[in-house]
Amino acid sequence: MKILALETSTETASVALLDGDRLLERSVAGRPGHSETILPEIRLLLAEAGVALDALDAIAFGAGPGAFTGLRLACGVAQGLAMGLGKPVIPVGTLAALASQCSHDAIFVAADARMSEVYFAAYRRVDGVLEECLAPSCAAPGAVALPAEGDWFGFGSAFKAYGEVLVPGLGARLAGHDATPVPLASSVARLAAWHFSRGEVVDAALAAPLYVRDKVALTTAERLASGGKA
Repeated sequence: MKILALETSTETASVALLDGDRLLERSVAGRPGHSETILPEIRLLLAEAGVALDALDAIAFGAGPGAFTGLRLACGVAQGLAMGLGKPVIPVGTLAALASQCSHDAIFVAADARMSEVYFAAYRRVDGVLEECLAPSCAAPGAVALPAEGDWFGFGSAFKAYGEVLVPGLGARLAGHDATPVPLASSVARLAAWHFSRGEVVDAALAAPLYVRDKVALTTAERLASGGKA
């Protein structure tokens, strides 16, 4: 199984290749502005691995939530590559990818959504598999809440950006937190392999980002339909 994974939902962009038991990754500091930033990294990664583009079985990407521009970039590049190769796409939730990087079994992921909001979700690791306990949502830091039962370990950048509100607000059931991690393409690749083994793939044309936040920039068609008004 050979899966190429892209993750550009935060300021740290990365690409990874899962080739059987091998997992290679390259990362780029700074928010990528266009596909030309990622495509050279993909070429370098495949060259390093000695894997041809047409040998890939699927293309995976961090689908969100995250920075809108980054999500559209990853989705667009994944779609373009997959369409050209005739391969499927595997969208992977960025909060799930982030949770998979945590060593704890009850993980409350909280990522900085900017604009004084937080993307959050909760996962439990059962027999080595992440189970979603709280679907990805977006709210102001003071409105974020843990699932109804159990203790949870906080994981994600929101604990750095809004820790003074989040930590006391989540209360005694927050059993510590780590504010440093960002989702990585290597984590996207691992989760994508699990989805691939279960046949959970989509046609490239149907792949789409998961924005979560209610208000997303209007498409050109929507702006034209409203007379050009945002």
